[in-house]
Amino acid sequence: MLLEGLRKEVLEASWDLLKYRLVTLTGGNVSGRDPKTGYIAITPSGMAYEKLSPEDIVVIDMEGKAVEGKWKPSVDTPDHLYIYKKREDIFSIIHTHSTFACSFAMLRQEIPCATTTLANEVGGTVPVAAYSPVASGLIGPSVIEAIGDKSACLLANHGVMAVGPSVKHALTAAVMLEDNAKSYLLAKHIGEPVLLEQTEVKKARDVFTYLYGQK
Repeated sequence: MLLEGLRKEVLEASWDLLKYRLVTLTGGNVSGRDPKTGYIAITPSGMAYEKLSPEDIVVIDMEGKAVEGKWKPSVDTPDHLYIYKKREDIFSIIHTHSTFACSFAMLRQEIPCATTTLANEVGGTVPVAAYSPVASGLIGPSVIEAIGDKSACLLANHGVMAVGPSVKHALTAAVMLEDNAKSYLLAKHIGEPVLLEQTEVKKARDVFTYLYGQK
């Protein structure tokens, strides 16, 4: 099976979207790009994640042409392709409709950085990408315009797009973003959260990038 390891990573990440309650039913999608072939493994459109096997993950080339797999890829495939073409440093994209992050997306309001955990993997305050209709092919361009050096951004009136140098990192960004959106909203009920200075955001990001975890 072509890209067996990457397809398994994409599949396991899609299961984790359900585990961490970042999607409901068949919402969202996951993709990973193979650095050697340039091929992309992406979840199929409208299929229940818990019933998928690695063979169900679709492999496409950078033009969206099917390489291996019997299903139609995610309807957001053109947006994934656009992001990959514009950013050579990105090797995974995860799209979610997580509840607390979506609250900010509905308001078209960024998520301020008030915790070191948001700084760690996402890189600070989470920006909002301009509204783009689903399946319009405009989500990818709006993400590239908004995301900058961050690992995630909100999609206005829609959800979240998280990216990373691996499927694991993109998933971590998506999970941390949702957890911090929840924490921020809870803190707002108590008082006014104290935001981190940009110098502290950078320190936290550097620790997570260069010191945290195992080699």
